[in-house]
Amino acid sequence: MRSFQSLNRYRRLLTRYLRPQWPWMMLLAVILCGTISVQVATPLVASHFIDQATSGGDLNNLIVLALLTMGLALAGQGLAVAETYVAENVSWTATNALRADLIEHLLRLDATFHTAHTPGELIERVDGDVATLARFFSRFVVYVLGNAALLVGILGLLYHVDWRVGLGMSAFVVLALVAMLRIRAVATPSWTAERQASADFYGFLGEYLAGLQDIRSSGAGAFVLRRCAELMRSWLAMTRKAQMWGYSLGATSLGLFAFGTAAAFALSAMLFRSGTLTIGMVYLIFQCTEMLRQPTEQIRNEVQDLQQADASMARVEALLSTVPRVVAGTGAALPPGPLAVEMDDVSFGYAEDALVLRDVSVSLAPGRVLGVVGHTGSGKTTLTRLLLRFYDPSAGVVRLGGVDLREVHLAALRARIGLVTQEVHLFHASVRDNLTIFDDNVPDEQISAVLDTLGLTSWLRELPAGLDTQLLSGGAGLSDGQAQVLACARILLRDPDLVILDEASSRLDPATDRLVHTALGRLLEGRTGIIIAHRLDTIAYADDILVLEDGQVREHGPRLALAADPTSRFAGLLRIATEEVTI
Repeated sequence: MRSFQSLNRYRRLLTRYLRPQWPWMMLLAVILCGTISVQVATPLVASHFIDQATSGGDLNNLIVLALLTMGLALAGQGLAVAETYVAENVSWTATNALRADLIEHLLRLDATFHTAHTPGELIERVDGDVATLARFFSRFVVYVLGNAALLVGILGLLYHVDWRVGLGMSAFVVLALVAMLRIRAVATPSWTAERQASADFYGFLGEYLAGLQDIRSSGAGAFVLRRCAELMRSWLAMTRKAQMWGYSLGATSLGLFAFGTAAAFALSAMLFRSGTLTIGMVYLIFQCTEMLRQPTEQIRNEVQDLQQADASMARVEALLSTVPRVVAGTGAALPPGPLAVEMDDVSFGYAEDALVLRDVSVSLAPGRVLGVVGHTGSGKTTLTRLLLRFYDPSAGVVRLGGVDLREVHLAALRARIGLVTQEVHLFHASVRDNLTIFDDNVPDEQISAVLDTLGLTSWLRELPAGLDTQLLSGGAGLSDGQAQVLACARILLRDPDLVILDEASSRLDPATDRLVHTALGRLLEGRTGIIIAHRLDTIAYADDILVLEDGQVREHGPRLALAADPTSRFAGLLRIATEEVTI
């Protein structure tokens, strides 16, 4: 049953990624047929040369046979170069298509999946596992079929020389192939474990490189090195076990063919002494015996590579078969203009037994701005992530413009929402690409107008190449305030109808504080807005206030009315914030 599933897995991948390349695959098959013909013909011509040379044959015939042998050798080298070029082209095309499919699938998976898997592990899945499949795509089918045909051709030639020699070598080939297939079946789980150990290591590496500053400042370097050593020891053990199975394949093949070669020599000697074979035929048997080793070794190598490919293939298939928990809607359209926000008895938890939001009901009229306040861990950020459908509520309904979000296509929904967080991600790309997120359809005039609106015209002029200036990954060289203003510019270029500011001003430096607040005010004009913030000057943009405590609504109403009521929770938070500023 397991072998049948593996065969189905191979067939699906080969059909999906090699079918578009059928002309190249046909060319590769033709080249391989030519290579097989050359390999079979070369020892046959050489044996005729030896027989004619030892029996005093015509010199002209010997010259022709020698030239033919040299020509076959050159043709073999030329075919090998052509085979390498075509096979590598097929391999890279197929693996790049698979990588693209994996990345596209990862982008569709919801936040729950990405929370459970580290970036390093996913990188290893997309790159490491796919790289292991490169040879499978480029050569596996053609090589296995081609070398099988070469085996048949060589054995046929041996049967033509003497049936006893052909029968003996056939038995050795069958025995070697059966042994290799049995070893492969036992070795595959070891290669699966080795690939998982590799993914675990790269996941660890990515996680701790991302937190390098915290690790250094807290003196946790020794722990990281110890954990790294533990993972590498585990990886080494898995690799050693898998490699030993691979070496056992080679040892089995070499041992069987060493015995087979000795048997072929003994039988050839007997037949030569009895006058049944000529010296040229003995040479042909010797060469054919050696040639049998080559295709069997090739098949053995492919089987060994298949052990790794099988493990990687299972992991790739498991990733591709992962179903997003957040499913695209049926295509209901959101109304134009600023969007109303409604939540009816919404509950949600990242784990089933630990709710972060409990029975939250809130409404926000179109064009109004809601300030969400509360202590850390009260569920403020989680509330806004439900609006973007990074997650779906476990109970209740979330609506925008009166439409249940589960009925709206994800792309259509997110196109209407702009999100600015305190963590602004900037790419190692030009200013233009960072603002448009690589959308070439946005004209430079529109970008310049938005930057002018946000007060960044002088900053743009100071850049050495204007919009073509390259920014470093992570925004190195920019202040937090400049990065936040660029994030606001991104949103303005998209012109959404709902803007979410998730503590967007919590990390501002004083020099750019006024600039950022001007940008935030411009961003909220004519749009529905939700602001998560602790700073009073940011909350001042809000029309309404929502106070969350322990995932529940404790207070909801107009900001000015709540601020004027000394008994309200919001007024209490304002007093605490004022006292902290005074101190």
